[in-house]
Amino acid sequence: MELDDAYANGAYIEGAEAYPDRWAALARDFTFAQTARGKARMGVPYGTGAREKFDLFLPEADAPRGLLIFVHGGYWLRFDRSDWSHLAKGALAHGFAVAMPSYDHCPDVRISKITQQIAQAVAAAAVLVDGPIALAGHSAGGHLVARMCAPGLLPPEVAVRLAHVMPISPLSDLHPLMQTSMNADLGLTEEEARAESPLFQPAPAVPVTVWVGADERPAFLDQARWLAETWGCGHVVAPGKHHFDVIDALAEPDSQMIATLVGG
Repeated sequence: MELDDAYANGAYIEGAEAYPDRWAALARDFTFAQTARGKARMGVPYGTGAREKFDLFLPEADAPRGLLIFVHGGYWLRFDRSDWSHLAKGALAHGFAVAMPSYDHCPDVRISKITQQIAQAVAAAAVLVDGPIALAGHSAGGHLVARMCAPGLLPPEVAVRLAHVMPISPLSDLHPLMQTSMNADLGLTEEEARAESPLFQPAPAVPVTVWVGADERPAFLDQARWLAETWGCGHVVAPGKHHFDVIDALAEPDSQMIATLVGG
């Protein structure tokens, strides 16, 4: 369809086909090590569905400084929490616990349902870890963490704890996706596209930094810029990064991304 190429990432990334296996292997090794050390709680339920679970990784300190929740991408169609565990490394090094939820995929559910699932996951993880809450999400996950800033979506006692929200390469306006072949599975209507687009939410009071790779597709650079300009929030365009490696900095304790999310 008209915008298929605009929202195709892998076709413009050298070696793109190797990334999913690489992510899975890194995540598998990290999870094994954390579990062996007693620093992982796997498959914590936040709802009754088979995919309504999150993994919780704990820092060395007995009392975490706070909680980072990372929401993965995949156009609401693919991947789950087990592919991204290694990205917890950066925040763990700063004493934060890290929760990583799975969620149902389209076309089994609508995007609006996934938004509600992530709100449930954030609320459930917040019960287990005290302190400030940072949210980060990539691509479709960037959309989902931005949606958490909508008034009334999170319980008040959870919303007040939000310290930073970072949509990474987010989809902030869903209307263009209606002009892609993905919409056969996403099932977006005009009404849902507007209701589920962070671009049309009120600008939040919580600190937000929109992050995107400088080498991403123009459509994703636009999506990030639209949100940053509309919300009047932070906007980082990371040099030399594309859609698949822009998230690597989450695993790096000394990265600017981690410093922005959880501080020193």
